[in-house]
Amino acid sequence: MSQKTKPIFDKRIFWDVEFENIDYDAKANFVIERVFERGDVEDIRNCRRYYGDEKVTGVLLNAKFLPETRMYLASAVTGRPLKDFRCYTLRQLNPTLFPY
Repeated sequence: MSQKTKPIFDKRIFWDVEFENIDYDAKANFVIERVFERGDVEDIRNCRRYYGDEKVTGVLLNAKFLPETRMYLASAVTGRPLKDFRCYTLRQLNPTLFPY
């Protein structure tokens, strides 16, 4: 069995952890959520290439939090409606103050 090549991500995405020590397979959920939260288009492409669309979609659907703009991006990338995302449902259950 061949070893998968590590995906290439910008270090700024993982500013708060030891970048060189990230276990991309054991911490897949953390990596996928963080890439969609803070990454750019190329980072997201590398993430999808490494993990596959099925894995990425499953993780994003179950994520507890994504910024609002990134929820829309995740919805567009996965082809799933917003209401399918756990983070969208949680946001609807806990509304914030109206931003003036």
